[in-house]
Amino acid sequence: MLQTLKNAWKLPDLRKRILFTVFIVFIFRLGNFIVVPNINADALKDLANSQTLVGFYDLISGGAFSNFSIFAMGVTPYINASIIMQLMNVIIPKLEQLSKEGQEGRAKIQNYTKYLAIAIGAVQAYGTYVLIYNAGAVEKDSFLNTVLIIMTLLAASMFLIWLGDRITEKGVGNGVSVLIFINIVSRIPMMATQVGVLYSGGAVDIVSLVLFALAMVALFVGTVAFSLGERRIPVQYAGRVSGTKQIKGQSSHIPVSVSSACVIAIIFAMSVMQFPATLAEFFRNSKVLEWLTTSNWSIFKVNSVGYMVAYVVLVIFFAVFYTQITMKPEDMADNMAKSGGYVAGIRPGVATAKYLERILTKVALIGGVFAALIAVFPIFLEGYTPFKGLAFGGTVIFIMSGVALDTMRQLESQLVMRHYKGFLSK
Repeated sequence: MLQTLKNAWKLPDLRKRILFTVFIVFIFRLGNFIVVPNINADALKDLANSQTLVGFYDLISGGAFSNFSIFAMGVTPYINASIIMQLMNVIIPKLEQLSKEGQEGRAKIQNYTKYLAIAIGAVQAYGTYVLIYNAGAVEKDSFLNTVLIIMTLLAASMFLIWLGDRITEKGVGNGVSVLIFINIVSRIPMMATQVGVLYSGGAVDIVSLVLFALAMVALFVGTVAFSLGERRIPVQYAGRVSGTKQIKGQSSHIPVSVSSACVIAIIFAMSVMQFPATLAEFFRNSKVLEWLTTSNWSIFKVNSVGYMVAYVVLVIFFAVFYTQITMKPEDMADNMAKSGGYVAGIRPGVATAKYLERILTKVALIGGVFAALIAVFPIFLEGYTPFKGLAFGGTVIFIMSGVALDTMRQLESQLVMRHYKGFLSK
């Protein structure tokens, strides 16, 4: 990775892209310290550190919510809009048709996603205001102050989406993903400080500290290796005649990433499991929500055995479900048949679709099991070890590794286009 960055820095155009990305990140991080007026941020510390969706949003916003800066909502409206649009592509035929119309169709879907993000952002901004109001963080209760807070949060979130687009267009990597990655990385020093406090306070000994460090390294290395894993489905293409030329048959493969649905599966499962606890922050006098979040018989009680079992089941279910609706074995089989491809020993058409469905299900199950283990590890860490209160989650690991690998791939592809060294050395 360091060698790739070094080689990219030597090229003037890539160096400009890297510097532009750094400049946008500087502006982005600067905004995290511009606080919204008339807010008592100290009243939000416990809420931001809670194991609810609020705590997760504070993590991916780089602590902007706990400080209640203008970027408190981060890019979560855009993330939610993107997930909804992906699901709507399967349900609405017009959107599905647009997704098959190449770059122009994808650009239209991208615009629809941004419009939906504005609507979701408005609702989320109001919900955020109600949340901080119930927490006693609003110092000035007036209509104008309410409008000021909501409009500030919404405008800042849309500004972040615009910054992400600029990184995608003129910088390096996927813009929104890079912003989330930077936010997560910015919390690492705080996590290291928390571990240092636990050690200096005598809560953990040197042996536990070393084991914790080794576990973290093994977790990240395993996640990176797993993210690079793929199941290659071999495809044969029959020879054909094109004009006066005869094209020979050739072999290829369809790569299926093992971890393609891991992040989405964890986010969906986390949303379901933490939804009652998040609602309890809005309705603090509800007896039903209190029972759901505190009773020993409830699966929604955080850090309980039932919670972890339900979490694992949901992660595996959503991994399989999301893979099936996004990969579409029937469309893959039809496209393969149209291009003259086939899987050896499998009849084209329905038989190929069923074969692909079996492969995708197996891959999704493997990915779901691994994602579930990653997802429950922080819960186990919080509930059964001295390392408590760390801003750490399974989704964080996949996001960090996925964004870093994707950015490195983009840089390597740019280097190959300019030097051709990758082709000549093989």
